Formats: sequence, C-alpha cells, structure tokens
Amino acid sequence: MSTRFPRWLLALMLAAPSLAAADYQPPTSRDDGWAVVDARAAHWDMASLAAMEAKLADGSVKGISSVVVAQHGKLVYEGYFNGGDASRLNDVRSASKSVTALLVGAAIDRGLIPSVQALVYDFFPDKRPLQHADTRKQAITLEDLLTMSSLWECNDDNEFSSGNEERMYVTEDWLQFALDLPIKGFAPWMAKPKDSPYGRAFSYCTAGAFVAGAVVERATHRGLAAFAADVLEKPLGITTVQWNQSPLGIGMGGGGTRYRSRDLAKLGELALDGGRWQGRQVISAAWIKQMLTAHAQARDDADYGYLWWCFRFPVHGSDQVTWAMSGNGGNYVFVMPSQQLVAVITSTAFNQRNAHQQSQAIFRDYVLKALP
Repeated sequence: MSTRFPRWLLALMLAAPSLAAADYQPPTSRDDGWAVVDARAAHWDMASLAAMEAKLADGSVKGISSVVVAQHGKLVYEGYFNGGDASRLNDVRSASKSVTALLVGAAIDRGLIPSVQALVYDFFPDKRPLQHADTRKQAITLEDLLTMSSLWECNDDNEFSSGNEERMYVTEDWLQFALDLPIKGFAPWMAKPKDSPYGRAFSYCTAGAFVAGAVVERATHRGLAAFAADVLEKPLGITTVQWNQSPLGIGMGGGGTRYRSRDLAKLGELALDGGRWQGRQVISAAWIKQMLTAHAQARDDADYGYLWWCFRFPVHGSDQVTWAMSGNGGNYVFVMPSQQLVAVITSTAFNQRNAHQQSQAIFRDYVLKALP
C-alpha cells in the first residue's frame, strides 16, 4: 500500500501550523505593568496552543474561564472562555490560602510577627477559656497552620471531622470554632508526625488557614484586606480585588478572594522572582524561599510548603518542580522555576469531581507541550 499522502491532505497538514499561528492573538498590552510578547517570536508551539483552544471549545472540558501564561516575566498567552474576560474577578477559592502565606511573610518582614515559631494561642488571649483545653494546643505554632500539620482534629476531606470547614461556616465565631477544636487522635492506620515525611502529618484544614489570617490581623492591627492592599496588591499594581470576611468581620484568609486573571499571574511572578515585581522587592527573598520549600507531604504525588502545593510535571521528558496556588473548581496559579514559567487557569467547575484533573491536564498536555 502506498505511503504517499494525497496532495490535499499534505497541503492541509502543512497549513495547520500556519493556521494556528494566524488564529493566535498576542496578549493585549495594558497599563497594568505586564510586558507582553508574541509567542510566535518566542518560538512557542502554536499548534499546541491551538489544540488547547479546540479542546476548550469542544465541550469536553467544563468551566475553564481563562488561561494566562507568562515566561521570563512577559505574558505570552491570554485566552478567555465560557464567559470569562480580562476584567472578571475570579473566585479562586482556596488558592487564596497562598496569598495568606504571602501576607504572613510580609508581617514577619516588618517585625510584626517574630517568626513562624510564634505560638498561635498567644495572639488570642480574649478567646479564653477554651473548649478541649490541652497543653499541646498551647504549643501549636504559626508554622503548624501554614503546613496543614497542627494537632487540631481538622480535616476538610472528612465529613465527620470536628474541624471540617462546612461545620465552621454555620457558626458565627469562626475563630472560636477553630481555637476550641480538640486534639486529634491517630488511628492505627494513620501515620503519626514522627513517622511522616518531614516530621509532619498533613491534614487539609481551611480553619487553620483562616486562623493564620487572623494572626496577621492581630499582629498588624489591621484588617486582612487593608494590609494586603498596602503590602502586596498596590505594589503589584492590583487595583481591583474582593476579600471575604467571617460573620464577625475577620478577613477570610482561607478562601474566596477574587482576582483578575492577569493579577493572579502577578502573584505567581512574585513567587517566581524571589518576591520581586519589576525589580522592586515586595516580599523578602528569604520568605519566598522558606514558603516554597517542602515542609510536609500532602499526598503521594504532592508536597506542601507554606500554603502552597508542590507538584512535578514533565517537560521534554523530565519531571520539573512546580509550585501552585490551588482552589476548588480547578483554579490554579502554576509556577515552574526551571522554565521561568507562570500559568494561570481559572475555572468555575466548583465541587466537580474532575475539576482539578482537567485543569492540570490543560497545563500538562497543552501549555507545557507548547514550551519553546
């Protein structure tokens, strides 16, 4: 059988890359501090980017509202889907936790919090007496909260857990709820801290991230949103944002903050560039390094820093460390230092079983394969 292609098919195959390149629109240059570059000039694989857009258009991927990609400090791709646009404030859910980690660093940089070894309960003397009093609770540090490894019986992945976030939301005093949590026990099949990687037993706990934000408020004597605006958002040129509060007015450092996609990319670039934005040191390099260091094993395939996830994704056949802000619905800000890459994927697929997998697949199968 002949292996020659029909002329019309050969012409179509040869035309495909140029068609993909013709459809591509470089990111828009705006007055927001981002430099932009044409991905074609930067030698990105335009066919991979076109295939990504086709995948997002065929209906098999649900809820993706934006994909924004930057490399070497410049935006190379910006796409909006399913009603998303550049001005939309994306509810990134638990990706907000990573912002709280940046704010803890800003407070430590200013000497307002002594260190991550600061004792959590010392910031809240007014919340005593406590339920389930235990000397081990008094030893819980800010670092325990940042690494999701406190001894509180708090597990958002277990509906029966005393500290499950849904139980917190139906109470008025979220802070008291968290501080009153009992010490957890370790069943025979559960790894104790001393037997766990990094010496910490990970348990995903939104209440702990909320309390970390409350520590920042107590230490700075400012609301979380106001502190974030001054030390993080304004220096990054972020002018539009929405923070949530608990029923008693404490900033919600555990989730639900809303940012525009290009502003989320700025947060990723800040982490990538050692706390700098456009040459200005916004958060200390020392804190960024400490924040983006593995301190706990979250899953068999993921480690955890200070409220940042650590994954590994393949690039040109070799797995590369990738730090990530991650939130319900498949919201991500990926930071891959080896490629000087930041990728934002926003999504509204909240509480959907495959939301995280589909966002990670977009990053892995299209963005990374399009790399020069």
